[in-house]
Amino acid sequence: MSRLWLIVPAAGVGRRMQAECPKQYLPLAGRTVLAQSLVRLHTAFPAATLCLCLAQDDTEFDADAVPFDDWRRIDGGAERADSVAAALAAIAAEAADDDLVLVHDAARPCVAPDDLARLLAAVSAEPDGALLAVPVADTMKRAAADGRVAGTELRDGLWHALTPQGARFALLYDAYRAASARGLALTDEASALEAMGHAPQLVAGRRDNLKITHPDDLALAELILAAQAGSSDSPPTAAQHKALT
Repeated sequence: MSRLWLIVPAAGVGRRMQAECPKQYLPLAGRTVLAQSLVRLHTAFPAATLCLCLAQDDTEFDADAVPFDDWRRIDGGAERADSVAAALAAIAAEAADDDLVLVHDAARPCVAPDDLARLLAAVSAEPDGALLAVPVADTMKRAAADGRVAGTELRDGLWHALTPQGARFALLYDAYRAASARGLALTDEASALEAMGHAPQLVAGRRDNLKITHPDDLALAELILAAQAGSSDSPPTAAQHKALT
């Protein structure tokens, strides 16, 4: 049976948040943003092995906020792709080629457990990997250098890429190493797989899988979590989770 690895890059500083601490440590509904994201992952995959990528000089991290029994801390890099590559290299001697790897942004604390389950099923079945995504609904404009509209882009077939994204270990590890050798700038796992000629499967996810990037996103995430709290697939509250563990 394939082992499941979860990689969470959380070494960034989140400059666009204009906050006094990295955005993953900002308070959100009784926990930090990072802790909320980890609880979501643990709710869906309690037996997975977590690789948490943190800055070497991180002084905000609290190990008590990690709900996983099997986890390890990885020294993250300057960019998201550097952190993911470091995690893949760190587990290379232990992971089997056909182990499953999911990578999730620390700043996506609203991902739904049912989306996580459907993505894992897709990654298990698809040889090219898979990612959560949502079809583009808005009219898309391309900007000129002066900030004016240069044209309207057809949105047919366009999707917003979300996380988690994943693939079998050997495929993803080889894709990241190949991208590094070619000097490619990677923004996500799908782009690494695409660069090798693979076509990851798009798995339609919920639109409330928000990535906290700007200051007003934090308030929106609070509202999303509150709205999700009454649904049948919502994860436990902080008090409930403490009682369960």
